[in-house]
Amino acid sequence: MGFLQELEKKILIGDGAMGTLLYAHGVDRCFEELNLTHDEQISQIHRAYIRAGADLIQTNTYGANYEKLSRYGLEDSVQAINRAAVKIAKKAAEDQAYILGTIGGIRSIKKTDLSVKEITRGFREQLHSLLHEGVDGILLETYYDLEELLAVLNIVKNETALPVIAQLSLHEAGVVQGGHTVAKALDTIYDAGADIAGLNCRLGPHHMIQSFEEVPLHESRFLSGYPNASLPDYKDGRLVYDSNADYFQKSAEALRKQGVRLIGGCCGTTPEHIEAIAKAVKHTTPVTEKTIKTKGVTNVVVAKEREQHLHELVEEKKSVIVELDPPRKLEFDRYLKGTEALKKSGVDAITLADNSLASPRVCNMALGGMVQSRGVRPLIHITCRDRNLIGLQSHLMGLHALGMSQVLAVTGDPTKVGDFPGATSVYDLSSFELIHLIKQLNEGISFSGKSIGQQCTFSVAAAFNPNVKSLDKAVQRLERKINSGADYFITQPVYSEEKIIEVYEATKHLPVPIYLGVMPLTSGRNAEFLHHEVPGIKLTDEIRTRMHACEEDRLQGEREGIAISKSLIDTAVQYFDGIYLITPFLRYEMTVQLTEYINMKTGRRFTQPVGSINI
Repeated sequence: MGFLQELEKKILIGDGAMGTLLYAHGVDRCFEELNLTHDEQISQIHRAYIRAGADLIQTNTYGANYEKLSRYGLEDSVQAINRAAVKIAKKAAEDQAYILGTIGGIRSIKKTDLSVKEITRGFREQLHSLLHEGVDGILLETYYDLEELLAVLNIVKNETALPVIAQLSLHEAGVVQGGHTVAKALDTIYDAGADIAGLNCRLGPHHMIQSFEEVPLHESRFLSGYPNASLPDYKDGRLVYDSNADYFQKSAEALRKQGVRLIGGCCGTTPEHIEAIAKAVKHTTPVTEKTIKTKGVTNVVVAKEREQHLHELVEEKKSVIVELDPPRKLEFDRYLKGTEALKKSGVDAITLADNSLASPRVCNMALGGMVQSRGVRPLIHITCRDRNLIGLQSHLMGLHALGMSQVLAVTGDPTKVGDFPGATSVYDLSSFELIHLIKQLNEGISFSGKSIGQQCTFSVAAAFNPNVKSLDKAVQRLERKINSGADYFITQPVYSEEKIIEVYEATKHLPVPIYLGVMPLTSGRNAEFLHHEVPGIKLTDEIRTRMHACEEDRLQGEREGIAISKSLIDTAVQYFDGIYLITPFLRYEMTVQLTEYINMKTGRRFTQPVGSINI
């Protein structure tokens, strides 16, 4: 009789954590490598869980895939580590417990690091190694990304007839990443061929029980639940889990009442927790009926009024936006004078960089409020460098609350180029993922998939660097950003008429508008710095020569920079309806002059933004 047949009549007990148990005993290395170097230590843990009452134990292979093992230089040991793990588990079990070959998920919110194709390629190697040694079933656990789980589940079903347990992990109770309900996601997993579907990790018993309350029961569909011991605490530089066994005993009974038939533990659980589960529910009869607790529908307020987005405006007329970088010091007089002057010249928005070149400046949200209160659209740059997922969502919700809906999503210059090269670059997300998640906020769904109660109204710009060797590859990145949800593009400054035409020809097929970047030069030294040291900017030899000739005369250098920019604008307005002027060193007089030149050149009229909020 297999464990699926047993589950028809009774509750079965899974084991608990492996990694956090080793970590709590001072092991701070690749846990899976211990299969080769300290097999008896792993065997002792397996035996402890079996003595505690576990009917099924997992192989020590959660992270034994090519991707995770490569972090330790062990990528060539995938087969050896996985096969050793099965042998250790079988020897420890002595036919007293079923052996589950465990394969952990890789993705979380960040999807661009590995494609599904790359994940599945490595997955097959691990799967075949486990199957070779004769496991009783396959456990797919800790999958946040439903797409990843379905892809690997399909492979398992095509490779073996063994039972498959597929478990999702949730960022928040009751909802799967992307906004699916737990009930809907588990139905999708069953339909894809899973024999048992459930939840593990991330949540403690309270929130896991809460998540199962909305999941209906089906006669032929079995549920599993492996909660964490508790929410983790951070003490003396280490993550610790505080939870007593008595609480887990009560929680196991509550899980059984929700129809869960396979109950184990995840992070922070120990043999004591499993013993408590066994005392509560081992060999008890499964629940086949329950009352579904349905939550009241969370009404998402649909945005009815908003200002006109820049990507809509530029489809109607020539548009000019100007970058006016937030100051490094707490001196705002010149900045605000620049704002007023640019408003009078007729700019459609003032863009505010997010600590450009990785150097601290006044918060662009605060400056955006000042710009907005003066009747000009602020376009807020958002980098992935400085904020983790929590900070990014909070920042965006704050922008929405203040009525600032124009944003530019960028990766951000690495901290090594800025004032604090030792600072940490966060990069929880790439710009692609940030764009996608901002658009998710526009649906009223948080990064974790939960309702935020109201739809945001963001228009999302993305960055485009045309100053590269392979423009075709750069355009392919633009296409990916469009697929992620980008509404339009803003380019790095371009310094040749030929390049402007080349950019037009390479991008004219794109379905979204482009604001072409123009930044006036101020001196020969400025030209040389930009050309040689700033990533993404290249100048022609002719322009560098012209600027070098003005090196001794600041005013002449600015006049020459203006003349060069006007020449570039003459070409740009023939091919692009959006111009992005970048103010050098807060010398807003230069971008005012160029804005007025564009007005004269194109006959454009300035339209005040609607829906702005006075602060």
